[in-house]
Amino acid sequence: MSIALLTFDIFGTVVDWRRGLGLSGEAFDRVVDRQGELESEAFRPYAAIVAQSLVDELDMEPEEAARIGAQAGGWPLYADSAEALRRLRAVAPCAAITNSDRAHGAQVQAQLGFQLDGWICAENVQTYKPDPEMWRAASRALGVPFSRDWWHVSAYADYDHETARALGLTCVFVRRPHCRAGPADVVVDDLAQLVEVAAQR
Repeated sequence: MSIALLTFDIFGTVVDWRRGLGLSGEAFDRVVDRQGELESEAFRPYAAIVAQSLVDELDMEPEEAARIGAQAGGWPLYADSAEALRRLRAVAPCAAITNSDRAHGAQVQAQLGFQLDGWICAENVQTYKPDPEMWRAASRALGVPFSRDWWHVSAYADYDHETARALGLTCVFVRRPHCRAGPADVVVDDLAQLVEVAAQR
């Protein structure tokens, strides 16, 4: 398999959203599941989705929840993310397909120290993964057709790989501390290992 494009889920795959929220276990799963429910309703920005999930599941004060939602792109990167993405960009263009806002893209890329080759986000597309329109928007924006040469990288089968597989992409599953596994073509422990795999293609 050659690689024409690498696209990445961001929250949970590149960004450690559990550490960013200071949650683990059942509480974190409740927040994530609530976000998924809210994302299936009438569209609103991801900052508002994060805030509402924290109010609903943790009884957080709305003002504090709104502050956290607005700064979600400042949640810490996984330790391997920045260097791995920098090296992977030498293999193929690297872009985000992410349930987030444009402002979060600026925050994440500031942490990376460089710009990705695209930030395809829910705010721009006005829908959320797993809607295939997110990938169609990426195809249009990046000029890359659906094929096995397009690798989609995620720690989440439910949000990402089920749709990516249906569209004919190569699915790369990353075993992050919080992940939801499913069928995948490539399985790696982190993005540093993906660099090694990609270098062999």
